[in-house]
Amino acid sequence: MHSRIYSGEKPYKCHMCDKAFGVSGSLKGHMRVHTGDKLYKCSLCNKSFSTSGSLQTHKRLVHSNIRPYDCPYCGKLFKINSQLNRYLRSHTGAKPYSCRHCSERFIWHNQLKVHLLESHNEGTWFTCHICQKKFSHFGSLKIHIRRHEGVKPYVCCECPKRFRTSSDLKSHQKVHSDVRDFACGFCATPFKHKHSVLVHVKTCAYKIDLADMFT
Repeated sequence: MHSRIYSGEKPYKCHMCDKAFGVSGSLKGHMRVHTGDKLYKCSLCNKSFSTSGSLQTHKRLVHSNIRPYDCPYCGKLFKINSQLNRYLRSHTGAKPYSCRHCSERFIWHNQLKVHLLESHNEGTWFTCHICQKKFSHFGSLKIHIRRHEGVKPYVCCECPKRFRTSSDLKSHQKVHSDVRDFACGFCATPFKHKHSVLVHVKTCAYKIDLADMFT
C-alpha cells in the first residue's frame, strides 16, 4: 500500500465513473458520492458529508478564518497548502498534467481529461438527459442539472439566500465576513475580491513610479 504512493498505482476503480484509488477504503468513501449516503455531520451547521475527510475540509474552509498560506505573487491567502499550490499555476504557468498519447501538457487536470475525450476518444462523457449537453466530470453534470430543476442546496447561514454550488455560496459569504483574501504587493492593502486588488495595484504602481521620478 505504501509503495503505491511512489508508483501511482490505483487498483481500486469506481464502476460509476473513471476515478481510481490506491486503497479500498478511499474507494468505499468515494462510492457514497454516487449513493448519496452522508454519514458524517458537521456539529456547527449540521451539514452532512460522505467522508470524514470532506467533513474536516469543510470545517477548515467554512468555519475557520485562519489563512496561513499566502501567494508570493499577489498576496492572496489560503487556508490549506494544496489550494495555494494549485493557485500558483495561474501565475507560473506550470503544466503538471501531460497527455500519454501526445506532447500536450495542461495546467489543470480537467483540461487533460477534456483533451483525452476530444482528441483521443479516451474516457466517458457524462450527458444531460434533459438537453444532451456533455460534461467531462460527473460533478459538473450534477451542477448543470440543478439549473434545469431549479435546485439550490447550499444555504447561507447568515441570510436566506440559496446557491447551486458551494463555490457560489463561498463567494457570497464574503458579504457577511471581514476576511480579505487578497493584498496589494506594493502597499499590503487588503481586499475581499481579486478584481478589486487588480484595479488598486495599477493605481498604486503608478503612484510609486511617480514618486520615484522625484527622488
